[in-house]
Formats: sequence, structure tokens, C-alpha cells
Amino acid sequence: MGTVTLGVSIAVPEPYGSFLQGKRAGYGDPAAHGIPTHITLLPPTEADAGALPAVEAHLAEVAAAFRSFPLRLEGTDTFRPLSPVVFVKVAEGEAGCTALQAAIRADSGPCARELAFPYHPHVTVAHGIADEAMDRAQTGLKDFRATWTVGGFGLYQQGDDAVWRLEREYPFGRQTTAVPRQADLSRPPAPTS
Repeated sequence: MGTVTLGVSIAVPEPYGSFLQGKRAGYGDPAAHGIPTHITLLPPTEADAGALPAVEAHLAEVAAAFRSFPLRLEGTDTFRPLSPVVFVKVAEGEAGCTALQAAIRADSGPCARELAFPYHPHVTVAHGIADEAMDRAQTGLKDFRATWTVGGFGLYQQGDDAVWRLEREYPFGRQTTAVPRQADLSRPPAPTS
């Protein structure tokens, strides 16, 4: 069946997501249009295509165990010189993101993996471009702010065209497949014999 490249992330909602993606493209980042604006929970990970059902079941279990939490983005920072990345900072919600990614990458699950760097939730706005453009990104978005409530995360798959596409969303909390229909109390009950 081959392998697939998966990622798990929290989508940055509209209008912020498109705004930051447009800015990233404007700074000259060639990957901007292939990467939806997000906070990474599981970085790009090669997986056997046959393992997808186990991955999906694991992610559903993780999502069921979490509750919504507030998230605030504010200002910019960089990982330079260690890594050529400029990002918008997570000013509130870091603990929720950190706990979530740890549960997703748990050693006992199908998404277990080591990270190249310690986990630090952020929203990338420039990656691997000229230093001058990185500087413009860092100063140009220093006053950026956004807040929302995180209610779940998504599983993404990278296509052969290098574009990341949403495969499935995982809302927090226990989900039921069917909710019993409530009785229509506006009608009298049917006679019984």
C-alpha cells in the first residue's frame, strides 16, 4: 500500500488563517500556498498507509479526552539562528497545545516519534527564505493578535504536489454517532390497544 506523509495540527480559523497565509506568501515563502495556517501537534511523519485506521482511532481517542481551551496569538519571534523560521507566538493556550501533542505522540500509540527540537507551539509565517524577508516578517507582524477557542484538531496528508490537505477533523469530547430523537410532545400520544 505504500507510505503517506501525515501531520496533525490546530487550524488557525478565519479570517486569521487566510490573512497569515497571504502574508507568508507576500514575504516570498514558496511553501505558503501549500500549507494551511496552523499550530503543529504532530510534524510531518511518514506512515504506512495500512496504519491509517489505527492512527485515526488513536486521534479520535485523544480528541475525546480533551476539552476546548482558549488560545491567543500575539507578536512574533524567531528560531534563528538554530532554524530559519519566523513565527507568531502562542501567548495563551501553550499548556493545552503541549498536552495535546504529547497525547498524540504517546509512546504507546501509532504516532509515537521523537522531535528534532523541544515542542514549542507557534504559527510559522516565514521559513527558509532570505534573511531580509525573514526580518520583514518578524517586524511586519509584531503587532498581530488573534484569539479563539480551540475545539479540536485535524489530520492532514501531504500530496505528491507537496500540498497539505485536511483528511479528517477531530472535535474535542465524546462524540456519539446517533442521538435519539426526542418525542414530539406537541401531538397526543398514539392510542394503544
